[in-house]
Amino acid sequence: MADTPDILQKIIRRKEEEIARAQAGASRQQLEDSLDQKSPPRGFVQALKNKIAHGHSGVIAEIKKASPSKGVLREDFRPADIACSYAAHGAACLSVLTDRDFFQGAPEYLQQARAACALPVIRKDFIIDPYQVIEARAMEADCILLIVACLDDARLAALNALAHALGMDVLIEVHDEEELHRALHVDNPMIGINNRNLRSFEVSLQTTLGMLEQIPADKLVITESGILGSEDVALMRQYDVHGFLVGEAFMRAEDPGKELARLFVTG
Repeated sequence: MADTPDILQKIIRRKEEEIARAQAGASRQQLEDSLDQKSPPRGFVQALKNKIAHGHSGVIAEIKKASPSKGVLREDFRPADIACSYAAHGAACLSVLTDRDFFQGAPEYLQQARAACALPVIRKDFIIDPYQVIEARAMEADCILLIVACLDDARLAALNALAHALGMDVLIEVHDEEELHRALHVDNPMIGINNRNLRSFEVSLQTTLGMLEQIPADKLVITESGILGSEDVALMRQYDVHGFLVGEAFMRAEDPGKELARLFVTG
């Protein structure tokens, strides 16, 4: 896509190489044949809705070792332990980075985190091909991330439909109003609004707040990036945003789960 920011173009090129290499090792048919042996998907959207229905924030707690802009966030990185801590302190769901080159993630981290607790898990990666959707279910992901900035309309709709056909939920992520309008044409109940500008990397919670009036009431809105204090949580909940994806604030804490409980104590 011509308007895709440089960093995303670089990541997409790397993903295309990864997919080609993965397919050489295991064909799409082989992956599909393995799905019958996997545990069924845990309801990701339903877990969030259940938390929110009981008056709590629906927190997707992220397990992330590093980021391209901040480097290593957590040297003592044990996905299973982090998952257990999140589960014990009120998380609704987990998000696990599986991208190796840019976030130092791995599919094994998702599998370890999911096996350690009962929470549903989203595969956080740059998904651009049907192979990766099937691969996500093969690693027992319960949900996938689709980033509108990485996909044209036809591919976005096709990957969303495939994920649903495999029993997974989908978080469709947008960064601006143009992407939001594209996302709203896709039949999916959950919209993620990333408050980080992909070009400047600046973060503003106003990104979420400024789009709310355009989002139908039946959509579950997840605000992403920039939730650093309880005042940020309170601001979002004041505007009826009760879904949150938070990673960096937790990853830098000694005990990620306790930091989750502290951050959302008023939310």
